[in-house]
Order: sequence, then structure tokens, then C-alpha cells
Amino acid sequence: MIPIRCHAVAGVALSEIDGQIKMLLMYRVKGGFWCHVAGTVEAGETGWQTIIREFGEETGITVCELYTAHYLEQFYESGPNVVTVVPVFVVYCPPNQGVQLNDEHTAYRWCTLAEAKVLVSFPGQQALYDHVWRYFVESRPSTLMRVVLG
Repeated sequence: MIPIRCHAVAGVALSEIDGQIKMLLMYRVKGGFWCHVAGTVEAGETGWQTIIREFGEETGITVCELYTAHYLEQFYESGPNVVTVVPVFVVYCPPNQGVQLNDEHTAYRWCTLAEAKVLVSFPGQQALYDHVWRYFVESRPSTLMRVVLG
């Protein structure tokens, strides 16, 4: 038997950077790869509260417009022999959003879809970015996907 666990959430930030929509990628110290924001749900938190906290901690971004991406990252981890499922959120940021990294990352880039897909190491990341681009950049999501903050 392979257990399924869901203990973390992830988020993709979008911002108009110098007139062009881009997504935020950061270079992660642990593992040495490019990624989006992610983090573990702490006791008493909902998933959406976790991603807001993680955006603040990892990037300094204050989340004002949050959506559920209607997408689950999923992958097998051989060490603990589990399938991990991670709900994904999308954050719309103001134009030319600033970023202040914490010590979990050493660099960041605002990327077009093509640039992001070249930087990342995992096929699941590429599929996620395709999904986000299609449903959050090329079109606007349903208002039913918006997370009411508060």
C-alpha cells in the first residue's frame, strides 16, 4: 500500500512586469532547483491561510487577490513511500510587484511561460504552469474560484 498525504500547499504569483504578464520563480536552496511558492500547513491553518503566510515569508508579497487554481500537484516520494498531493493557488499581484526573498531561496525571476518551463526541473511544474497560463493569463478565472480573504 502507498499512502496519500496532503500536508502542504503551493502558489503561483502573476504580475505585469514592464507591460508583460509573468510568473514568479525562485531558486530553492534545499534541492537546488527553480520553483514557485510552497509550504507546509501549520496547526490551525486552512490551506488558503497557509499560502498567504508562505507568500509573506518567502517573497514579502502581501496577498490581496487569491484564487484556487483547481489543480493538484502530485508526485511520488520514494523515501517515505508516499504520494503527495498539493493544492495550488494563484495570486494576482499589482504591476511590477517587488520581491524580498528569505533564506530558503537565493534568486528569483519573473518569467514568461516559455522561460519558466525552461528553468524548472520537473514535468509536473511545466504542466502546472501551462494550466495557470491557460486559465489565469489567457482568460480570467470564474469568480467562484476566488478565495474570500478574512
